[in-house]
Amino acid sequence: MNPLKEYPMKEKIEAALNKVRPQLRLDGGDVQLVEAGADGVVKVKLTGACGSCPMSQLTLKMGIERILKKEVPEVKEVIAV
Repeated sequence: MNPLKEYPMKEKIEAALNKVRPQLRLDGGDVQLVEAGADGVVKVKLTGACGSCPMSQLTLKMGIERILKKEVPEVKEVIAV
């Protein structure tokens, strides 16, 4: 069972992530969608420079999570895995 296929908002989540990717890439990082659950919890993986950056939690919560919640109201929380 692939959780990404189970959640119909996957396309909206990817579109929202595409809005933050350019900024992440400027700093040598990126974000990958790992899982989007029907419960509204989205799991992402920060890659590149973002994976080891001490500010990654701030980027995750104040950047990625904020944009995802705005663009996809079904998103309740974003966590890094």
